[in-house]
This record gives sequence, C-alpha cells and structure tokens, in this order.
Amino acid sequence: MVITKYITVETAGDTDIIDITPDCRDMVQSAGIKNGVMTVFNPGSTGGLTTIEYEPNLVKDLKNALEVVAPSNKVYEHEKTWHDDNGSSHVRSSLMGPFISVPFTDGELTLGTWQQIVLCDFDTTPRKRRLVAQLMGE
Repeated sequence: MVITKYITVETAGDTDIIDITPDCRDMVQSAGIKNGVMTVFNPGSTGGLTTIEYEPNLVKDLKNALEVVAPSNKVYEHEKTWHDDNGSSHVRSSLMGPFISVPFTDGELTLGTWQQIVLCDFDTTPRKRRLVAQLMGE
C-alpha cells in the first residue's frame, strides 16, 4: 500500500529549521499501515530534510556549521547567472539533500529518543513549503 500526503510549512527563510516530527507521526498513526517506510521530499532546490536533536542550542550549532561550510556573505557563481542572493541556499540544500526516509514499526516512527525530523529552509526569504510525504508498507 502507498499513501501520499502533504505537509505545508510557513518558513522565515535564512536557514529556518522547523520540527516536522509531529506532522510525520500523525500521518503514520492515521494511515492504517502498521509497518513500512515514510519518505518526506522537499520539491525545491533551497531546502533540505534531516534529523537532529531539536533543541535551541543545537539548532544554533547547525546554523553556524552551515555558515562555515557555505557562507551566506560569499559571492556565488549562481548569483552572477541569476542576479539573486541565494547561492549559499542552493549549496546548503545540495549538501543536505531534499528527502529523508524513516522506517516505522507497529504504527510508530523508529526515531531515537532525542531525534526529530526537521525541514531546513535555506532560501533568503520566507517561503511556503509543501512537502510530499509517502508512506509505503503493510
């Protein structure tokens, strides 16, 4: 069985990190599928999905680490092409990746105790993101 659902998230941009675990957990519990895999996909090139211990200081640490890897104050070749300011957004998204897959067992996501699923919006302006979630299982 495959079920497709959507998660809509309003973001602030500039590496806004949002916990979507409750949305994912609700989808799994209401789907009527006991065992399987949930995949969440961001159809865009300036956002990413990962897991993190979602607490304020670790969120800051992740933002700081991404600033080291792909600084927002650097001029990117992409910006020369499109005359915009989001080259770092695209690089960060490419490094993180646009999707995450999490297995579930007995109708529960198999996340660790301190592990949450997060959307990272790297774009430089607020966005409305519509994530695609697919549950596959039995």
